[in-house]
Amino acid sequence: MSEECTHNCSTCSQNCGERKEPQSFLVEPHEMSSIKKVIGIVSGKGGVGKSMVTSMLAVLLNRKGYHTAILDADVTGPSIPKAFGLHEMARGNEYGILPCTTKTGIDVMSVNLLLEDETSPVVWRGPVIAGTVKQFWSDVIWNDVDFMFVDMPPGTGDVPLTVFQSIPLDGIIVVTSPQELVSLIVEKAVNMAAMMNIPVLGVVENMSYVKCPDCGKAIRVFGESHLDEVAGKHQLKVLARLPIDPALARVVDQGVVELFEGDWMDSAAETVEALL
Repeated sequence: MSEECTHNCSTCSQNCGERKEPQSFLVEPHEMSSIKKVIGIVSGKGGVGKSMVTSMLAVLLNRKGYHTAILDADVTGPSIPKAFGLHEMARGNEYGILPCTTKTGIDVMSVNLLLEDETSPVVWRGPVIAGTVKQFWSDVIWNDVDFMFVDMPPGTGDVPLTVFQSIPLDGIIVVTSPQELVSLIVEKAVNMAAMMNIPVLGVVENMSYVKCPDCGKAIRVFGESHLDEVAGKHQLKVLARLPIDPALARVVDQGVVELFEGDWMDSAAETVEALL
């Protein structure tokens, strides 16, 4: 070992006897699974619309003819099954757990699909929740999936860390809102991704505006957006600006998000599609 050794083997080209390879925490998917690309949908805070963005991306790429899937990693606040009108329990066979399938063929796995009563709260500690998310990856048979979207809980705690370390993400999309707090939200998510060497595909701003039904003017309910300057600071692409749209909220609440209309997320879907 050199006297100038920093003990950081990842930055050293020497092949000395003290060299240690960095430990990988990646978990292998089920042996019968086939998953081409995995994209995480993240945010530094809750209530910004990660589940809606996840659902819309899965629907748009499904419409393009790809087989899409959603791994709902928000174990204590699962909303994906509700958006797609899924109420039955997931089933399994001798080989593993089978995801539920939506009306248009999107595969979904969520803790709500494992509960006899979908309104029962999940009162688990962090390690148990993190272990459940890993099982959604390793014990579920994901068959011929082109794009899997992982809907993550907010923040940088146990579950996001577990997903970042255990699942081979091809990129993440950060979801924000227009408030001043957006810079802090984006920076936390971007910095965590940088620590884990995961590329950030871009940013989606939800609740960006509401369109006046009479004149069509875009009204900035939360004030002027600061997204462009924040995205520019981190050299990020602004993928979409979603409005506050009662029609969009309605299809989600009614469990028919697959029927949504609108081109707001087309650019985001194209960015994901380019990964294949």
